[in-house]
Amino acid sequence: MEDKKDILWRIYLIYFFICLFSFVIIYKISFIQFSEGEKWITKSKNFSTRLNDIEAIRGNIYDCNGILLATSLPYYEVGMDVNTDAITKEIFYENVDSLAYSFSKMYHDKSQKEYKKILIKARNSGDRWVTLQRGVSYTELQTIKKFPLIRKGRNKGGFTYIQTNKREHPFQNLAARTIGKYNDAGTGKSYGLEVAFNDYLTGESGKRWEQKIAGGAWKPISDENEIKLEDGADLISTIDINIQDVAHNSLMNCLKKNNAHHGCLILMEVKSGEIKAISNLTRKDSTTYVDDYNYAIGEATEPGSTFKLASLITAIEDDFVDLEDTIDIEDGTHKYYASTMKDSHRPAKRKVTVQEIFEQSSNVGVSKIITQYYSRTPQKFIDHLCQMNFNSQLKIKLPGEGKPKIKNTSDKDWSGTTLPWMSIGYELTITPLQTLTFYNAVANNARMVRPLFVKEIRKRSKTVKIFEPEIINSAICSQSTIKKAKKMLEGVVTNGTAKSLKAANYSVAGKTGTAQIAKNKDYKTGGVTYLASFVGYFPADNPKYSCIVVISAPTGDAYYGGAVAGPVFKDVADKIYSTSLEIHQEVNKIQPEYAVKAPIVKNGNQSEIQDLLKTLKVKNKSMDKNVDWVINSTIDSAFVKMTPLKIESELKNGIVPNLEGFTAKDALYLLENNNYMKVKIYGSGAIVKQSIAAGATFSKGTKIELSLL
Repeated sequence: MEDKKDILWRIYLIYFFICLFSFVIIYKISFIQFSEGEKWITKSKNFSTRLNDIEAIRGNIYDCNGILLATSLPYYEVGMDVNTDAITKEIFYENVDSLAYSFSKMYHDKSQKEYKKILIKARNSGDRWVTLQRGVSYTELQTIKKFPLIRKGRNKGGFTYIQTNKREHPFQNLAARTIGKYNDAGTGKSYGLEVAFNDYLTGESGKRWEQKIAGGAWKPISDENEIKLEDGADLISTIDINIQDVAHNSLMNCLKKNNAHHGCLILMEVKSGEIKAISNLTRKDSTTYVDDYNYAIGEATEPGSTFKLASLITAIEDDFVDLEDTIDIEDGTHKYYASTMKDSHRPAKRKVTVQEIFEQSSNVGVSKIITQYYSRTPQKFIDHLCQMNFNSQLKIKLPGEGKPKIKNTSDKDWSGTTLPWMSIGYELTITPLQTLTFYNAVANNARMVRPLFVKEIRKRSKTVKIFEPEIINSAICSQSTIKKAKKMLEGVVTNGTAKSLKAANYSVAGKTGTAQIAKNKDYKTGGVTYLASFVGYFPADNPKYSCIVVISAPTGDAYYGGAVAGPVFKDVADKIYSTSLEIHQEVNKIQPEYAVKAPIVKNGNQSEIQDLLKTLKVKNKSMDKNVDWVINSTIDSAFVKMTPLKIESELKNGIVPNLEGFTAKDALYLLENNNYMKVKIYGSGAIVKQSIAAGATFSKGTKIELSLL
């Protein structure tokens, strides 16, 4: 009996502990569910899902004509969840062969068998994500979406993809350093417009829920869970890609021809300061040059002879000298303490005018002027340079601008030879862009404008910000001094060291420069190399563009600025002049301007016009009855003067005629009858503009555009 009681007692005790244990479990579950539920749910979600950033599409960069310079193209990583519930074993094996075949045929990187093996392995391993391709373009993605099984979509086909954006430059090396990169994949560096205007270009990232799957990978849960992103704004730059192309190739050819280490070119619009072209090239090997550093804005060096203009402007502004004053330049040498100043060539005569000193770039002449008038008050000379903004950065929008250095008399390295050597562009450093900005101010009648690289910001094709020209200095000197400076610059091209830049149809003003640069910053032990440059503007009588070309370390016999840098300047100027109608004199008018009254008679064939005037009973006078083509000038309502044109002889000699006032019919007859030129007509009436200036040379088949009004 006692044994039965003992057994029952034990059973009750076991039952009690089971009930107690169950109660504890139920209590704990309830506590976790109702008291700590949110905490553990959040932790679970954070472990298996995340809200990931979606990169916004970066804004585009365009040239001034709307041509694309930089854009972000989408690329995709595509993959599958081959173990999604909708893909049964039967469905998978029915489609795996054709799916593997489709990828193999499209990419040729793996065989059908290899792709099939990858898919089956993922299926058998229970993987929820298998990567099939990376770097897939948008067009390729649309094709992949039509593949077997994948075409069923995300839920039924297990297909998914992740988008990334890659920055592309359609014109590759053209202005590459100035356009720049942001967090360059190769170097991690940022530079150019991309970093300067990053806040506009970046946009606002979106958010997307992703789930953690086998292997530690993350895949998007659903497109619908994305939080809306805001794409970046677009930049409209000042660069003209057509001019940039000419600048780049001309600079490249010059560097190769002279086996130079590096070079740069900048073209600026005079009135606005807009940079239309900027090229920087460095020698990588004997045949290759790359755009890897922005010398134009970042390299501050001794400018050499191009600085002589600033020195003479200073002396002229202070009324110490005038252009007709004569200076004794001796035999082209002059001693300052223990140092001897030398000219590049022995002068033809000892006494020359200030104008001739500048035209022939006499070191002795310029240094003697500055030393004579400023040796007792050298700080006065320095102050003038500072008033012309040589001592401060231009504060452009792009990063990496070099710092100029203009010595002061209080500096420790100031010596008795500093003033004469500074006057010819030594013992000071400035950037090519700073030199150009100064010359541009001379072309702009003393007004200095800040170089401008971006014209406006656009968002969804609407302008949200416009960058107006900024004036740095309203007057670097007086107007009377500017007129004399312009005369000196024109003389350099007409009579001086840049005579090779004379153009038949437009005038050029500028200054050559040849600076000796010390290797390893030591003239005595390191030897020297040369910096050849030319800076100027055109057309000289009505400046539209300014330009600087700097060639560093040319080898061989040619190292003077006029011979090395000058031809590059001329290449760019010729291209612009031949394609920019607005800088021509109004289609090269050669007829006198009369008080025009009716009737207005178009230019054309003389015999046809005389027949018409006879019918209208209008008096006329022919200056040469033996020519076929004439320009008509209406003197009054009853008299027309006909001036002969030798158009046919000009065409035979390959010279473009002046077609202003002609009808389209006559122009087509003249130009296309003998296959001289191919003509494109715009508008109706009489010709008012022609795309190639009168007097320019052409070859058969050249295209010309004629605007009629």
